[in-house]
Amino acid sequence: MRWQTTKFSPIQSGALFMAVSQAAFTVTDIFTKIVVESLGLGQLILVRGAIATILMAIFVWRTRQFSDIKSLINPFVLIRLIGEIGGTVFYLLALAHLPIANVAALYQTLPLMITVGAAIFLGEFVGPRRCLAAGAGFIGVLVMLRPGLGGFNANALYMPVSVVFYATRELATRRLPTAIPSGLVSFLSAMALAICGGLMVPMTGGWMELTVPATLMLAAAATSMLLGNFFIILSTRLGDLSFVAPFRYTGLIWSLLAGMIFFASFPDLPMVFGAAIVVGSGIYTLYRERVAGHTRPISEMSGLSET
Repeated sequence: MRWQTTKFSPIQSGALFMAVSQAAFTVTDIFTKIVVESLGLGQLILVRGAIATILMAIFVWRTRQFSDIKSLINPFVLIRLIGEIGGTVFYLLALAHLPIANVAALYQTLPLMITVGAAIFLGEFVGPRRCLAAGAGFIGVLVMLRPGLGGFNANALYMPVSVVFYATRELATRRLPTAIPSGLVSFLSAMALAICGGLMVPMTGGWMELTVPATLMLAAAATSMLLGNFFIILSTRLGDLSFVAPFRYTGLIWSLLAGMIFFASFPDLPMVFGAAIVVGSGIYTLYRERVAGHTRPISEMSGLSET
């Protein structure tokens, strides 16, 4: 598809689409947070995973990727699935118990965690400046979590666990052979999440009535997720990745506004200060990677699942 614009240059359009993608993902979180209050966690994962499985099955069938299904027999595919499932479960647990802006702020540590993991497990060289930036980012996390202080919320620990799982997913993705179609990997991930959600249903309140409003909100969440992925692909195709990537942090702004408008939640000063440290560290890490000539997959730069 050819995108034409008269008001913005390609790189400006790329930055705009990155910001729009983050707004779409915030919409997904809004609907998910509303629905998770009326449905059990397992049922939510099951329904959302089933919708994603159907959509991905259509895509994989249309692109004739099912013929390569044997390529999924790979240990890194299994590791990626574990990371996907663990990250999703703990992310939704955090979303159910924390303000949406807090979840978004803690999620921004994912690129930093990937940097550390790549150095430890993949042997990638990480210079002292990026190490310091990662350390500063994790200090920002401690500021937001406030362990041992009166403002500490134990539910906030769900997010660091989620980030570790998601980082595992991304590191495993790096080791996947290029012969494995990405559509098949996404299809398998969606199906695994649906199965996991089904197994969790008896342990998370059983099956609850799936009302029309809840169904519509889940459909809206799935649609906004697809739109988010669409705009993030447009963004990375139109603009220089190292330039547009920092605009992923606009998700913090959208989440802050969403929390105030839809959930009447306002972040306190430590949360704002800690988030600023994390964002600053992340942007500096991106800058150093550009200087060093490193690039990352789109999923890592956006902090998104491929499903």
